[in-house]
Amino acid sequence: MDLQTQVEKKLCEDEHLYFTRRFFKPRMGFKFMVNWHHQYVAWLIDEVIKGNIANLVINVPPGAGKTELTTNLIPRGLALNARSRFLYLSFSQSLVEGVSDTARDIVKSKDFQAMWNLQVSNSTDSKKEWKITVDDYDVGHIYVASMGGQVTGRRAGTLAEEGFTGCIIIDDPLKPEDVFSKIKRDSANRKILNTVNSRKAKSDTPIIMIMQRLHVEDPTHFVMTGNLPGDWEQVSIPALIDDAYINTLPEHIQKLVPRDVERDEKGRQSYWPQKETLKSLLQLEKGGQDKEGATVSRYTFSSQYMQQPKKLGGDLIKAEWFGTYKELPPLQWRAIWADTAQKTKEHNDYSVFLCGGLGYDDKFYIIDVRRGKWLAPELIQEAELFIKKHHVDTPALGALRYMAIEDKASGTTLIQTISRTASIPIRAIQRNTDKLTRTMDVQFYVEDGRVMLPVDAPWLSPYVEEVEGLTADMTHDHDDQWDPTIDGINDTLATPPSLLD
Repeated sequence: MDLQTQVEKKLCEDEHLYFTRRFFKPRMGFKFMVNWHHQYVAWLIDEVIKGNIANLVINVPPGAGKTELTTNLIPRGLALNARSRFLYLSFSQSLVEGVSDTARDIVKSKDFQAMWNLQVSNSTDSKKEWKITVDDYDVGHIYVASMGGQVTGRRAGTLAEEGFTGCIIIDDPLKPEDVFSKIKRDSANRKILNTVNSRKAKSDTPIIMIMQRLHVEDPTHFVMTGNLPGDWEQVSIPALIDDAYINTLPEHIQKLVPRDVERDEKGRQSYWPQKETLKSLLQLEKGGQDKEGATVSRYTFSSQYMQQPKKLGGDLIKAEWFGTYKELPPLQWRAIWADTAQKTKEHNDYSVFLCGGLGYDDKFYIIDVRRGKWLAPELIQEAELFIKKHHVDTPALGALRYMAIEDKASGTTLIQTISRTASIPIRAIQRNTDKLTRTMDVQFYVEDGRVMLPVDAPWLSPYVEEVEGLTADMTHDHDDQWDPTIDGINDTLATPPSLLD
């Protein structure tokens, strides 16, 4: 081993960030873009390896490079101790298999072998599980699984040796789409409590959990409120930071955070300006789309980006958020959105027709709401009467463009029947996400005062009562008026005009 290789080997063993950068470029073809938070997370991992931090929870925004840093802990840990055993878990089976492949490729690479001559065992070498052979014995062990997978019989760490001998790594234990399901939150938490913690070879085998915050009762909250034994340290890295936050960082990390960057009127700056500009983060904070085109609600930004999830109770939508109008202003266009009930018994939902329009002030004006419990023939008649009522030639209110109906149950029948005779186009709506997710996606439009209600209307009181009673766990009595409201907001405020023309 030449002198340069010896120096690199020593640096890789001493510093997690150096190891990550050293093996990133040969694998990817370009340098790892280092920001201060990478240095912070890498330092924290070093502290875990040294035994200065027993167990660690790190909360970071999406796209912060967390998986790259935790993936490299596997080959680096094996370099430090070939007998190390790792258990890597996530909600995503494809993610953990990708981590396993990457870690194994690093170990097998020429650069790694030049520093540490470790052999991957031929007896067990798959995406889910592989081992390191020393003196013809399989000693080092890497096993990856989804949170719903089986980890019985596997252990992290070893009992026979002192110092760092591997760890459990939990990378995003809860799927973002499952966050509003108490059953799925509880399932992830139980997995951590009953399965993960019992997989330690000894009590001081560390656990590192790294995730974006998702909910006030997510796994971070579960762990940090004393549900797992041992000492735990939590570190949160929000997407928007200010001097007050920077001053809470360890002194050597504070010096790494750039201060001469763009800030908003509150003195906040992007945590990673080279990747996430301040402008893009401020747009997401108000509600918008991320780089992948996914809608980011204010709730999502507060939790996943700022690591400050809001408590969801019976105030998902507050009456004071709505704007009000005494007289309708000129509108660009109007439409009718319908939500139909499957049954008409007392405990079932109502069928609802809602007429609204887009103002020139870029606000959604709810004009009229009609709801009732109608059987199929009555439902068709009510739909026709509602169209007739609002299909009037009033240029100032804009044209009545269409009626949109959820294509499900009685709605499907209504679409098929009324399409033959209606004086306006009938559109079918496909609702492919759960109600709470759809609510959170449009909540910020209401909170911004961009959804307008009349100051007085016969339907107003039951409408407000319903929307104020919405709950995150879907235990409210009715949400039939809220469903077409979501559709109306999406069509008028969230959808580019070209997609509706």
